[in-house]
Amino acid sequence: MATSAQQLAASKMYGGGKDSKSKIPAYLEQEVLSWSKEKIILKMYDLFIVSCKRQDVNKMSRVLIELMGALNFEYEETSTRLYRLYEYCQRCIFQKKYDEALYIITELRNTWAKAFNLE
Repeated sequence: MATSAQQLAASKMYGGGKDSKSKIPAYLEQEVLSWSKEKIILKMYDLFIVSCKRQDVNKMSRVLIELMGALNFEYEETSTRLYRLYEYCQRCIFQKKYDEALYIITELRNTWAKAFNLE
């Protein structure tokens, strides 16, 4: 079963919505389900960046909530710091400081991609 992050990534990457006309084809959904956790996080960052450029506050918030939920607090220091950054980004988007949130998430995205040799 797809996680909400995978469903969100699939719908953004390949379209799809609540109506049956825009249902995601099974082979595309399967592609997203085969992604590693690292790639899903990268795609969530990408989704945030695209949503931020469109000033889609709802989608940005959903992405941040998913990113917060994906944190592994067994690594307390790192997870806590990322959580605080995501929280700060949430405050930024509600204060319409989109550029600030975009900068932070873009830097995190680039670091993540470099760390895991993605893209």
